Amino acid sequence: MDRQTLKSKFKQACDLLRNEIASVNYIIQLSWMLFLKLYDALEDERELKAKLKGETYQRNIPSPYRWKDWVHKDWRSEELIDFVNNELFPFLSRLDGDDEKELIATIFSGKEIQNFLKDGYKLREVALLIDELEFKTRDDIYVISTLYEELLPEIGEMGKYAGEYYTPRPVIRLMVKIVNPKLGEKILDPFMGSAGFLIESYNHILKSKNVFTTKETEILSEMFYGQEKKDVPYLIGIMNLLLHNLPTSHIYKVDTFAEDVRKIQEKDRVDVILTNPPFGGKFDERFKVNFPVKSSDTELMALQYVMRKIKQGGRVGIVVPEGVLSNTTGPFVRVRKELLENYNVHTIISLPKGVFTASGKTPVKTNLLFFDKTGPTKEIWYYEHKHPKGMVKTRYGRWVEKQYTKTDPIKDEYLVDCYEKWKSREISENSWIVKIDEIDKETYELTPRNPNKLKKKEYRPAGEILEEVLKEEKEVMALLEELRGILQ
Repeated sequence: MDRQTLKSKFKQACDLLRNEIASVNYIIQLSWMLFLKLYDALEDERELKAKLKGETYQRNIPSPYRWKDWVHKDWRSEELIDFVNNELFPFLSRLDGDDEKELIATIFSGKEIQNFLKDGYKLREVALLIDELEFKTRDDIYVISTLYEELLPEIGEMGKYAGEYYTPRPVIRLMVKIVNPKLGEKILDPFMGSAGFLIESYNHILKSKNVFTTKETEILSEMFYGQEKKDVPYLIGIMNLLLHNLPTSHIYKVDTFAEDVRKIQEKDRVDVILTNPPFGGKFDERFKVNFPVKSSDTELMALQYVMRKIKQGGRVGIVVPEGVLSNTTGPFVRVRKELLENYNVHTIISLPKGVFTASGKTPVKTNLLFFDKTGPTKEIWYYEHKHPKGMVKTRYGRWVEKQYTKTDPIKDEYLVDCYEKWKSREISENSWIVKIDEIDKETYELTPRNPNKLKKKEYRPAGEILEEVLKEEKEVMALLEELRGILQ
């Protein structure tokens, strides 16, 4: 099937679902249906390989629950809905045995994962469109995975999920390039969401070599670890990983904060952590005992977690709200003190508020924080990223910094300057270095403050103001002449 036909079928299925299902639920519906279609194709391939070897393959999803069995059956509307709701989902949620069966059961036992279509004919219509999607070639999978990823920012636009598990891909790719994961390293995203960090780490490693040996391919399949506690992002993350041909054997549906960080052994630590934790989320009070510094701020607890989960010599890239760097209350100060004394904080990249607005994230000021477990910190390279269009004039005549929006999101090319300057730790108008001796030893505040920024008030050009005054004066005189004519 050519690219255009694949795109057309995919978009038809999405349009049908949007018309029938409200809000983000249509993406949930699409995700579990795509998962079953893709998994059926995967089991077909395994069955064929086993047959060629003269062996028998035992399917994890047997008849009559295989995708092809129920999608192509001629059902009455109510019969199909009854089968999906009362037979298919219960069967899948009770699977047990190997890792893959457990994964399927975990997905379909989630309370938020369900069939949202009430009309069996509509369900079959969508299913038949999805059934036409092919996963036979790398190009097929690339097209479908790209289309699927294009939907993910929509999740953030729906208030129910607040965009907490979608990070703009240009930001992810920059972070991956800086942290530079390598073949053979254990890579973790403890707040996985849609699995963007794992996927881009995988792509980054693939680009590092033209050919991988059988042994290297086996190593690659065991490198990626993810943790996610919520039903919907877990399903979407799994779906995204499968579409990008990544293994899911180390992807767990767990609450990361449930792990006691004080008891983590070196053997359980990882080489690389790349993540965007939830900001301002609701922290389960029961888990405070798992952390040396107690707080209700999920972002501070997330930072503590990655600090203790990274192995000696390991590397971290994490998105943090500015409060993590600037808050001067006790818990924040103690965590930053430990971070600077025991880790090497080498880079902080300041992002404008609008970067995450496009994906629905609360428009707070964010930073990209990078550190290694090779401390202590000696100096920090800062970079202040702004929209490339700089200052723009509002309709009220004021000059303000251009912000990213949903229709004008951040792009890879906008971050090239940052990466190029980072490689040589260049000092410029938007990058600078702060030595450890310059950091306040009482607050350990790390807020990015560009020393090169002119702190002068922005005034409108004098000529522009004069023109506006003259224009207003002419309008006043014209009104006076009109009034004089009326009075005469």
